Amino acid sequence: MKNTKKSLFEKFLDVVEKFGNKLPDPFMLFVILTVLMVITSYIFSLFNTSVVHPGTGEALQIKNLLSSEGLQFILTSMIENFTGFAPLGVVLVMMLGIGLAEKVGMLDYAIRKTILNSPSYMVTYTVVFIGILGNLASDAAVVLIPPLAAMVFYKIGRHPLAGLAAGFAGAGAGFTANLFIAGTDALLAGISTEAAAILDESIVVTPVDNWYFNIVSVFVLTIVGGLVTTKFIEPRLGEYKGDAVEEEEHEELPNANKGFRNAVISGLIYIAIVAITIFIPSSPLTNEDGGIVPSPFLSGIIPIILLFFIIVAVAFGVTVGKIKSSKDVSEYMAESMKDMSSYIVLVFAIAQFIAFFNWSNLGTWVAVNGAEFLKDINFTGIGLILGYIIFTALMNFLITSGSAKWAIEAPIFIPMFMQLGYHPAFTQVAYRIADSSTNIVTPLFPYMVIILAFMQKYDKKASIGTYISLMLPYTITFLIAWIILIFVFFYTGIPFGPGVHPFL
Repeated sequence: MKNTKKSLFEKFLDVVEKFGNKLPDPFMLFVILTVLMVITSYIFSLFNTSVVHPGTGEALQIKNLLSSEGLQFILTSMIENFTGFAPLGVVLVMMLGIGLAEKVGMLDYAIRKTILNSPSYMVTYTVVFIGILGNLASDAAVVLIPPLAAMVFYKIGRHPLAGLAAGFAGAGAGFTANLFIAGTDALLAGISTEAAAILDESIVVTPVDNWYFNIVSVFVLTIVGGLVTTKFIEPRLGEYKGDAVEEEEHEELPNANKGFRNAVISGLIYIAIVAITIFIPSSPLTNEDGGIVPSPFLSGIIPIILLFFIIVAVAFGVTVGKIKSSKDVSEYMAESMKDMSSYIVLVFAIAQFIAFFNWSNLGTWVAVNGAEFLKDINFTGIGLILGYIIFTALMNFLITSGSAKWAIEAPIFIPMFMQLGYHPAFTQVAYRIADSSTNIVTPLFPYMVIILAFMQKYDKKASIGTYISLMLPYTITFLIAWIILIFVFFYTGIPFGPGVHPFL
């Protein structure tokens, strides 16, 4: 049997996979980091380390978490740290609505019909587009869209692996972009707000602060993903000559077309009511000047989105017979909360880590001294942001959980970059594009094995090398396109969200 020599990149991936697999799961990772931080606070306190708060001018002593005061804080604040953690309530409220839409089958139906009914000349771009929007259904999109795209490509005589790759690129690498406000926006914004509070408790990062950038990203990535598929992936794969694959028939819900029509009509009526309410004189949703930046509308965007998803989901669910009584609505919502159980457990550890980091003043010390160091070496411009993007992209090879990684990075980089004048929401954008674009090539990505299984249905010889060779072009082009886009926003002054610019 012929031995194939591994390339340098494959050896690198092997090392990453081996090292990454030795890391504990995210919950235990934060427990370990918290313990290390407690020890660090003790060591710093021995040297009477202090830092001048950049906002108040007050000299802050590094507080020892192992002192009597520190232990009292740990014990008395633990529950409040958890229940008061900003992202927790926001994400759970969002998922009540989105989860209901998923459980009644509306999101699945919308994804399937959009891809299956798209014109042949638009299939590639539709697959990438729907893959990106699919993150509304969270991780379900990664499992649903790629095999569906492969089946569509196969049926129209194109290579199924090209369809699978396009779908996975959209759902995996384009995870952070969307036309709608998704759970990811709520989750990251909450962590960013907690991190910004280390220096300034008045700064709030909202779920819409990256919205304009995300909307543009959807169309940019759709074009880039479609071009990569048609101009590079398909020519490289050539003509498909594998055995036919029988796909399982998907059970169609009764009256699904009518249900989706009713959902769309209900959604449009709701949007019209909200829009009318905004534009009426002395609207309760606008500020004193009649604007929406800032306003109760933006502050209350999560409940507004929640009601939207509940309305469209109920309209769909009642029509198709999935909702027969109000009890069904609450049961589906309860099921969606069960799916969030692992997130809730992780949040408990994350909340303690950030609270202890803040109380000990280690966060302020790192931010101030880190910013001073960057100023001393004159590394404060857009090159700094580019360096941070590359750093996070490499970090994704070791820690694949986006929320866990941001919970580690945000308390360090958000205050540090705030010291240099950057808005926390801008730092968050830089994080998101780096984390999202490299998802599909890290060996630790939990869905790699699932995608490999889908690939082997069409090509029994497909291996991790096949997988990487298909997905790496998307990672590289998505990251480059996103870096160019963030530069365009930065230099033209286009806001990243309502009233949000790179600088504070």
